Amino acid sequence: MTEFVLHKGSCHCGAVQYEVAAPAGLRLQECNCSICSRSGYLHLIVPKTRFRLLRGEEYLTTYSFGTREAKHKFCRICGIKSFYIPRSNPDGISVNARCLDEATISSMQIELFDGKNWEQHAHELAGLSRDVEE
Repeated sequence: MTEFVLHKGSCHCGAVQYEVAAPAGLRLQECNCSICSRSGYLHLIVPKTRFRLLRGEEYLTTYSFGTREAKHKFCRICGIKSFYIPRSNPDGISVNARCLDEATISSMQIELFDGKNWEQHAHELAGLSRDVEE
């Protein structure tokens, strides 16, 4: 069974803070779609039960585009998207690993994901929001 640590994260100004339970060694996806490549987002997709917003809900604003299924959450003070509800895993949360405190991260394994051709590759992300014992 995978052991989890509590990673703390925040937006740039610190108004939005959260924690996420995940392994110390992170498996991440780097997507080349228009929004992810422009923002430098590194995806850590987890079940909603392993994510907890600690403070700042009142500072969050939501942006949706295209199919409007993904709910991108931005801090309205500093503009950073530190997490969102992904279209690929609407039952989960995608945390931007670049917004996590480095102290609890032992390693990062980055997998490239072809989000420019999302419809052909979405199945590669399916199930990342479910807890699976290793």
